[in-house]
Amino acid sequence: MSKHPSELRDIETWIFDLDNTLYHVSANLFDQIDRRMCNYVAEFLNIPAAEAYKVQKSFFREHGTTLRGMMECHDMDPGPYLDYVHEIDFSPIETDEVMAKALAALPGRKIVFTNAATDYALKVIERLGVDHHMEDVFDIVDAGYIPKPAPEVYTQFVEKYDIEPSRAVMVEDMARNLIPAAALGMKTVWVQTDRPWAHSDEEAAEPDFTNDSLSDRLAEVVGS
Repeated sequence: MSKHPSELRDIETWIFDLDNTLYHVSANLFDQIDRRMCNYVAEFLNIPAAEAYKVQKSFFREHGTTLRGMMECHDMDPGPYLDYVHEIDFSPIETDEVMAKALAALPGRKIVFTNAATDYALKVIERLGVDHHMEDVFDIVDAGYIPKPAPEVYTQFVEKYDIEPSRAVMVEDMARNLIPAAALGMKTVWVQTDRPWAHSDEEAAEPDFTNDSLSDRLAEVVGS
């Protein structure tokens, strides 16, 4: 297992997850989204909130996202759902000058790869002050609503951006989402949080690097 940040200096393509990765988990944006997902499921299925929560979490475990489960099991239109769940308060996200400086100094392409929607992702990276460092956002719509960690989505992503996996790194807060990236030959960085669901398949993921602060990790790479 490689551990020295200098081993990431020759990376050609940096692939970043969004939620709880580019911003610190303490911002709790996903907690807002989680509540709105539960509300939407409850209203769509006309069931109590407690039951909707169970449905939501079972779909996350079995289908990768609540969205995918609702589409496959209840023929739900994804558009209104994505609009609703991402209507949140973005004020907890503040400019991350350390990350912005590190990204500016970091060689190679930078792309966001998220199970969320592009409009939402753009709002987040704009508030972080790093939007001008990102080449593109590959979102759940681009993926045909098939979420990470489905291996075929990673292949689609690599082909779309003409990425050489052996010269790329995947940065994620969810350990299980690193497994397909590693299988393609990418290096992997796990941004570790206190969220239990982000630790699923932790041992199988075997990330090359583990850190609880992406800003600090990038600063180490630039300064190494």
